[in-house]
Amino acid sequence: MSITPHSRPVIGVTLDSEEPGGYSDSPWYALRQNYMSSLVELGAVPLALPHHGELSNEFLSLCDGIIVTGGAFDVPPAMFNALQSSDQVRLKPGRTEFETEIVKGAMLRDMPLLGICGGEQLLAVLTGGTLIQHIPDTLPHALEHSTTVDTENAGGKIRARHPVEILDGTKLSKLVSVRNYEVNSSHHQAVQSVGKNCRVNALSPDGVIEGLECDDYYFCMGVQWHPEYLQNPQDRELLKAFVEAADDYKNARRSSGKAMAKAMNESHVNRSGDSANNQ
Repeated sequence: MSITPHSRPVIGVTLDSEEPGGYSDSPWYALRQNYMSSLVELGAVPLALPHHGELSNEFLSLCDGIIVTGGAFDVPPAMFNALQSSDQVRLKPGRTEFETEIVKGAMLRDMPLLGICGGEQLLAVLTGGTLIQHIPDTLPHALEHSTTVDTENAGGKIRARHPVEILDGTKLSKLVSVRNYEVNSSHHQAVQSVGKNCRVNALSPDGVIEGLECDDYYFCMGVQWHPEYLQNPQDRELLKAFVEAADDYKNARRSSGKAMAKAMNESHVNRSGDSANNQ
């Protein structure tokens, strides 16, 4: 598919948030540049989404797809009916409340949606799944999935890496060219179970769920790694497929809008004609 510059799909990208300190003495947003640059490279227009849930409908009206990003925070255990069992859980309620609104709104519209790392975990919970709160507590013999506790600020350390297997028969298996490859890994939590009408699409060798997708949607999935680094051909294939799905959504919405305008215009002409005939 060829996407021309003047008709690029708009991808809403959620931001991370931090409390005062460090960069600013006021609360501030943050996001790695490669979330944006990878989308631009693949033919999309990224749009940063600040955390204003009351504007979620307005944001969604501007977008053709949504990426829910990762960050150094966790989904509240209460959202999957659990008590907090690890002191490693870090919450950002404002961010989670906003992203919940955006995910629900995108799914209602069948707008292409991709959850990355923490975004995948939120998607799992909102569709009826549960999470492992801290991998070492639940799976002491698991592979290293996170180099540091503060996974989005690794202080120059080399991030963890491990293989994944893409499961046959999944949508993801149709988007990437191989079934086994190595991905980056930067998470201390993981999906424990998926909800109704969702399925696991990727696993690491230790059995940790590395991806999920939702049936009955055009493009609705999450992956535990960070494809925005474009570190291998499969990451590029995945993001390219997402951008193309957003382009399809844009064109369908445009066609629907034109059809509605045409129908309204024809209805107006018919009413005008009837009025003239009745005079």
